[in-house]
Amino acid sequence: MAKDLPVSPLAQELPAMPPVAGVTLGVAAAGIRYKGRNDLTLMEFTPGTTVAGVFTRNKCPGAPVDWCRAALKGGRARALVVNAGNANVFTGKPGRDAVKATADAAAGLVGCKPREVFLASTGVIGETLPHEKLTAALPALHGTLAADGWGEAARGIMTTDTFPKGCVRTARIGETEVTLAGIAKGSGMVAPDMATMLCFIATDAKIPAAALQAMLAKGVDASFNRTTVDSDTSTSDTVLVFATGQAKHARVPAEGGKMLKDFARALNELLLDLALQVVRDGEGAQKLVRIDVTGATTARSAQKIAMAIANSPLVKTAIAGEDANWGRIVMAVGKAGEPAERDLLSVAVGGTWMAREGGVVPGYDEGPVVTHMKGREIEIAVDIGLGKGRATAWTCDLTHGYIDINGSYRS
Repeated sequence: MAKDLPVSPLAQELPAMPPVAGVTLGVAAAGIRYKGRNDLTLMEFTPGTTVAGVFTRNKCPGAPVDWCRAALKGGRARALVVNAGNANVFTGKPGRDAVKATADAAAGLVGCKPREVFLASTGVIGETLPHEKLTAALPALHGTLAADGWGEAARGIMTTDTFPKGCVRTARIGETEVTLAGIAKGSGMVAPDMATMLCFIATDAKIPAAALQAMLAKGVDASFNRTTVDSDTSTSDTVLVFATGQAKHARVPAEGGKMLKDFARALNELLLDLALQVVRDGEGAQKLVRIDVTGATTARSAQKIAMAIANSPLVKTAIAGEDANWGRIVMAVGKAGEPAERDLLSVAVGGTWMAREGGVVPGYDEGPVVTHMKGREIEIAVDIGLGKGRATAWTCDLTHGYIDINGSYRS
């Protein structure tokens, strides 16, 4: 699928991905669904690595999500196995057998307990995962793991993605610089809470699992949970952070605290960068859209309004058609179910205020808005006029390309 799609016009180049001390990784072609491409990724972590995770809230999660939720309770990780092409969702006992067999095989290779192995799958729902192919490929793959395999891993986890997604940040813990590196995949079935979206981050910092979990949950809420491609929440969303503890810095208390302020800053930046790369690669996307809502009664209300606009097919198709139809934005605000008053509402596109106090702004010139709509990055601002609540959401336009990709997804 992915190899046949033209690269998104919003694509970003994969940055140089440096090694992270305590992590080796690699890819292999297991033939799970694709032919002639790598579809199996393995990461190995040094003993003592802590882990944090956030997963989909879809009520029909995949077997790998169930496995990871249970494994997360231990707070330790030694390996991660990811396959592309088959989501291992809605597969019943065979799906559970597949995750157990995979975890057992990986645990045997790295020398750990199966519950220290984390798993993720992405691809078609409802088809039994041929785990025999996966486990057969693992031994040879394990023998090739290297510290510089981040780029290949970013490509190996892709499905309908058109470009690999990666990000690197550095932070200071005390006087010591630490590294954070992350990769992600996602293109469709993308909406809070997260999406057919996988994200894996590693750092050489030594951080207790509880502190890592708190930072990750907060960071995901401000990044992946503020993005949408198509309003569909996947069954497989997984974000995992692994902290290998190889950097030599002062001891971090269990609760984290001020000592991790700069680390949290870097983690938040990395999460948002990867989340926006996913939106840039939205299936069929031609435009990246930022929606800023101010003046709502609360921040939560502002977020709901922003997401109502971001998820509106009418708003998204208007953007695809480069139509400065502010009426569709007003409609989306009104349907959000949040406090709003028509005669207090203001709407702007590209910095030009179009509507205010229940009608068109006197002397409104559509020219600058039309010009803005022809660009690749669109900015929408809405002031509700009721309070101080504010929020931002990101989405993409909805084009014929989305239908073409999803209409032939299994073929």
